[in-house]
Amino acid sequence: MSNKYGPTRGDLKFRLAVSLIGLAMVAGALAYRGLPQGPGGWEAIGLGTLFFGGTLLWTLRKLIRRDHS
Repeated sequence: MSNKYGPTRGDLKFRLAVSLIGLAMVAGALAYRGLPQGPGGWEAIGLGTLFFGGTLLWTLRKLIRRDHS
């Protein structure tokens, strides 16, 4: 059963790509700059990972269940 008001399959694919790019950028920042020294750096890494990781998992769940319009 499709979701009449939800995102389309194309929207979900775009979100998946943006999430993967975002996580790659977080990993690239860690690889380039190393581990943060202060709490602000950890907060930025944590929030970025949480946002992009959560979006990735939510999008994959929607795509796998075919819950799109």
